[in-house]
Amino acid sequence: MDWLNFSLKLPITDPTWIFLIVLLIILFAPMLLSRLRIPHIIGMILAGIIIGDHGFNILVRDSSFELFGNVGLYYIMFLAGLEMNMGDFKKNRSKAITLGLLAFIIPIGIGIFTNTFLLKYSVVTSILLASMYASHTLVTYPIVIRYGVSSHRSVSIAVGGTAITDTLTLLVLAVIGGLFKGESNGFFWIFLVIKVVVIGGCIMFFFPRIGRWFFRRYSDNIMQFIFVLAMSFLGAGLMKIVGMEGILGAFLAGLALNRLIPHISPLMNRIEFVGNALFIPYFLIGVGMLINLHVIFGKDEALKVAFVMIVVALVGKWVASWLTQKIYGMSVIERNLMYGLSNAQAAATLAAVLVGYNIILPNGEHLLNEDILNGTVLLILVTCMISSFITEKAAKKIAMGEDHLEDKNPVGEERILIPLANPNNVENLVNMALMIRDNRSCKELIGLNVVSDTENTSLQGKRGRQALNNAAKIAAAADVSMQMQTRVGTSITSGILHVVSEQHITNIIIGLHHKESIVDSFYGKLTNGLLQETNSQLMIVNCKLPVNTLRRILVLVPPKAEYEAGFYKWIGHLSMMGEQLSCRIRFFGQSDTLMKIQHFVKGKYENVRVDFFEIDPWNDINQIVEQLNSDQLLVFVCARRGAISYEHGFDHLPRFIDENFSGKNFMIIYPDQFGNPQDITFTSGLLAYRETRSTYDVVYKWFYRFFKKI
Repeated sequence: MDWLNFSLKLPITDPTWIFLIVLLIILFAPMLLSRLRIPHIIGMILAGIIIGDHGFNILVRDSSFELFGNVGLYYIMFLAGLEMNMGDFKKNRSKAITLGLLAFIIPIGIGIFTNTFLLKYSVVTSILLASMYASHTLVTYPIVIRYGVSSHRSVSIAVGGTAITDTLTLLVLAVIGGLFKGESNGFFWIFLVIKVVVIGGCIMFFFPRIGRWFFRRYSDNIMQFIFVLAMSFLGAGLMKIVGMEGILGAFLAGLALNRLIPHISPLMNRIEFVGNALFIPYFLIGVGMLINLHVIFGKDEALKVAFVMIVVALVGKWVASWLTQKIYGMSVIERNLMYGLSNAQAAATLAAVLVGYNIILPNGEHLLNEDILNGTVLLILVTCMISSFITEKAAKKIAMGEDHLEDKNPVGEERILIPLANPNNVENLVNMALMIRDNRSCKELIGLNVVSDTENTSLQGKRGRQALNNAAKIAAAADVSMQMQTRVGTSITSGILHVVSEQHITNIIIGLHHKESIVDSFYGKLTNGLLQETNSQLMIVNCKLPVNTLRRILVLVPPKAEYEAGFYKWIGHLSMMGEQLSCRIRFFGQSDTLMKIQHFVKGKYENVRVDFFEIDPWNDINQIVEQLNSDQLLVFVCARRGAISYEHGFDHLPRFIDENFSGKNFMIIYPDQFGNPQDITFTSGLLAYRETRSTYDVVYKWFYRFFKKI
């Protein structure tokens, strides 16, 4: 009697064992090959070669690999569009366009020539193969992040050029794929262009609006992830309907939803997690199962094809980087960094070769044969290796150069405290903290719930624990740790102040106080107490919409704000927020202050889109309130009593906001202040009052003038 009922027969066909083997490969392949400095993408492909029918014949490339492979291919292109930094492209638009066009035209031009006259391929095959040389993937981008040079202009140019190059490559790929799906009569190309433009325009126009509508109404994590996944496949499906390759639609869907999904957010983390954990590895293993290494090393023609592919790809990208350097007078190190970033072949190259391999010609042959398919593996391996070496060397030199010292973060270690009491505010407060957080100086967030011993502690404690748990889940979903604390004190204010002192808190983010009665103050006891007893930066947030759906940040800056201790800190926080959300920031204030802000932002956060407006003297507030959009965030930069930029009119700001902006999105920032709060004596406050007591009308009109420029 066979108690185990087990028999080993290759290839394995049982779905349970197939899935187990794939999971083990995904788990152990990176561990083993990382020691050999082999990129993970190559590791997965090599694993597929080993287990495929051209290797040890352990698994058969069945329908599951075709299904997950198709999903993984779309997922790669969707992520490529989603992770594209549009701020980089817009900031260095002309240089990025130049590099992108050169990195496309030169490799594809050299490729068509060599493929036609050296490899003796047909014109269509030569064009499709040449487009593979033109594409590139930012495989080595994590290297520049590790060295802290991601804001350098050469990196921005390379990233922006990637958008141009890959988009043109995908268009070539989609056109050739569509050519073999329809009749190529006289009107074929006209109809094809019209259909692509219409569908592409619909994706770029409607998808962001649908996404913004959905995210504002549904905050469930699972629903948001499924929605994003559905939108990516909807884009792919629409392109397939008109006879194009679905990868172009998935890429456009990623670009369309780019601004709605910040790079540091729980949703982005989930998207990357699912793709990197399952879909993309499954796709890469399936690609490896198609590879036949015996063909490469078994005949001279295959080695010749692989050699030509590698040489053309390397030379074409180098010439493009060299010409860009000469045109704009850049340094050799910048050229090397651009070359290192734009040299690696991966996602788009795999997409092109698979599409070409799956196109069967009338004579029964593949448009891109096995020689090209196998040569692609060597192309990816060699270019990724060379790209990693060059990028690492150039990034290290730039990081050590004197011209980069100004890019270092001027703020020391930051500790962001989020007092939590109202469960309805948790998500927006934590997301706001994630938007302004700099991972170089802020390692974790601190969530706090204070239970007053004068009230019902059991009910308060239960709500507080629920709020802390929700906050920790949101932070963890963005791969950010949160330290959770619960305190019992005589008052909520005293409990927060104790934590501020013990933990050396540099920034406090709280929600707006909700008035419980008509005689209740706008700020409430908690906010007033924190303003009086601490000099740390305090941010009061009232956001009616999810943070990631905001489209513009409007910042009202008071005169003399540049003399405050926390001036550059709050500018840095808002700049990081604008960079994460890919939204424009408008600063309003006096010329001297705006010049300081402009110099700092341009030097430290060059990818942020900013506008600067001097205040006009008059305005009708009622008209501005009526025209104010619901997806804008208004930021009022204030000052504590006794500060240099303090104005008596700030005392009337709560009434001003309560009357005009109760249903709007706004944030009030009280920057860091020198000295201890206790040092602000009655005398200093009195002097401040005497200095500005006649400026109430001026400040009140100042707020009017601010809104004229919105």
